[in-house]
Amino acid sequence: MSDIKDFFEEHGYYHAKGLFRPDEIATLERDFDGIVRQLTASGEVIDATWDGGEAAKLAAKDDVILHTHNVQKYSRSWLNAFLNERFLDVAEAIIGPDIILHHSKLFQKPSENGSPFPMHQDWPYFPTEKDSMIAGIIHVSDATDEMGCLRVVPGSHRLGRIEGADGRRQNDVIDRYPIEDALPVEARAGDVVFFHYFTLHGSMPNRSTQTRKTVLCQLYDGTDRIEPGNHHPDERMVLRGWNHNISRAAAGEAA
Repeated sequence: MSDIKDFFEEHGYYHAKGLFRPDEIATLERDFDGIVRQLTASGEVIDATWDGGEAAKLAAKDDVILHTHNVQKYSRSWLNAFLNERFLDVAEAIIGPDIILHHSKLFQKPSENGSPFPMHQDWPYFPTEKDSMIAGIIHVSDATDEMGCLRVVPGSHRLGRIEGADGRRQNDVIDRYPIEDALPVEARAGDVVFFHYFTLHGSMPNRSTQTRKTVLCQLYDGTDRIEPGNHHPDERMVLRGWNHNISRAAAGEAA
């Protein structure tokens, strides 16, 4: 697994191909589609298209993206996915043996009008003291560049924390790395793409005739702590190893 860690440390991301078997992905897609049906029927606002001028530069008027947090609260199959040994082996190679789930989120980019995400870093949304937070994008469907796959700037994690890098406003540093020049990470169903929360990333709109389906989970080292300023659910769920900083109060606290 040292090659995984070495690649990740150099490039700020790692593409794990075929991590989930076709039969596993078939089950996960069934439940993914069930979650989308349940969300659509709920009447809740489920469009997660970003506001702000940076998104507006890439999006069309009718673009949408369907979203919910924490798919493991809908489906046991998705909890099984996060506990999958192959998935956790790669995560461990990157962040170590103590792996904590901060949160997960479903994204469905519809065909032809799937919303983009402008270039950004993730750290402003859930900073940690040791900056150990990574994402793992589980591809439930294929994701081509035309479908609005993930784009990354390899090595950009070495820039560290860029102030104002949340992607919702103009940023002089990020402007040096336009999304059009970023590397498209095209993936097949069953692949998982991991990246550091400093890595500059985004995605273009889905203008294809196919729907792009992904579930992203945020993971951090069990010796790390979430800083003030967290803007997402913090599930504090131990997927492997130990949570060294949990307390009685935190264990009983609503996420």
